Amino acid sequence: MSPEQTPDKLCRMANQIAAFFRSQRGDASEKVAAHLRAYWSPDMRAELVAHLRAGGAGLDPVAFTAAQRLAGLSPSGATRTAPDPRGSPAG
Repeated sequence: MSPEQTPDKLCRMANQIAAFFRSQRGDASEKVAAHLRAYWSPDMRAELVAHLRAGGAGLDPVAFTAAQRLAGLSPSGATRTAPDPRGSPAG
């Protein structure tokens, strides 16, 4: 992984994309996943999925679910709620 693709940076980028798509109609996590498939390199997507499998710390709920979609996991079967990126408890 290059220094530009650290998990923190990938999380920040995924969270920014999620914040945008939350303001749009439809399934935000699916739109984020589609955006990542279209515009992120395979290496970036693989690093995000690896981060997800390591717990996904730092991913907001929409980005977390989008990463699950990229990984081929069922978002409805998720057992973890990603923390609120602003620092307050999710939920």
